[in-house]
Amino acid sequence: MTQSVTASWGWSSQADMDWSDEGIVLTTRRHGETSLIVELLTRRHGRHAGLVRGGTSRRHKAMLQPGNTLAAHWRARLEEHLGAYSFEPVKTRAAGLMSDRLCLAGLNAMCALTVVCLPEREAHERLYDAFEIVLGAMEDLTVWSALYVKWEIGLLRELGFGLDFSHCAATGVTDNLKYLSPKSGNAVSEGAAGPYKDRLFVIPAFLREDRLGGADGMEGILEGLKMTGYFIERRLLRPHGLDLPEARYRLEDLLRREAA
Repeated sequence: MTQSVTASWGWSSQADMDWSDEGIVLTTRRHGETSLIVELLTRRHGRHAGLVRGGTSRRHKAMLQPGNTLAAHWRARLEEHLGAYSFEPVKTRAAGLMSDRLCLAGLNAMCALTVVCLPEREAHERLYDAFEIVLGAMEDLTVWSALYVKWEIGLLRELGFGLDFSHCAATGVTDNLKYLSPKSGNAVSEGAAGPYKDRLFVIPAFLREDRLGGADGMEGILEGLKMTGYFIERRLLRPHGLDLPEARYRLEDLLRREAA
């Protein structure tokens, strides 16, 4: 299984050993001859793994692709057991995403970050809903790439490391907030930045103005990814001896090539 910060955080307490929920497929791995261990991001039960018997069959394999949304039922005898999934398809979008390398890279990056960052069996409904929104917008690169950056900001916020774009950390003003401090994660106004501009992150216009894409185009998306990637790595991963997943680097690299 992919190493994650949950190695030190542990599992959340949960007595519910028989539940139904919707979940997005994150990863699968073979277990025995014909079964798979499937990891879902579920809406009410968080990142949660379970065994799918016969999961390698042709009928199941198509549904158990990353990015598909399932109506899943999980059951186990004891809370600490792996448990078993049964499921029905809700949204089978994986085939469409796999036909576009940028969409596939975005999906892989979200799945990888979810696996490595989120504690197991801890609900994060807002993050789940945002994941669905990004996947649902992937017909338009300008829209989904901006939503993806906002999803990473939401990931930081959900885990207690939110970035503050509301006012200048130095002066308290709420206007002309063009930079973000790498130390505090707080906004800095253009006037207060002064000679320190080169040490600060640029806040893209689509984040300052709370819109999707826009005049700053792909350059703004890349500025946003540079900023969020820094904080995810420094605040969520490095304390546990982890780096950003390779899938996240690949997404940024492909978008940089798209912008060139």
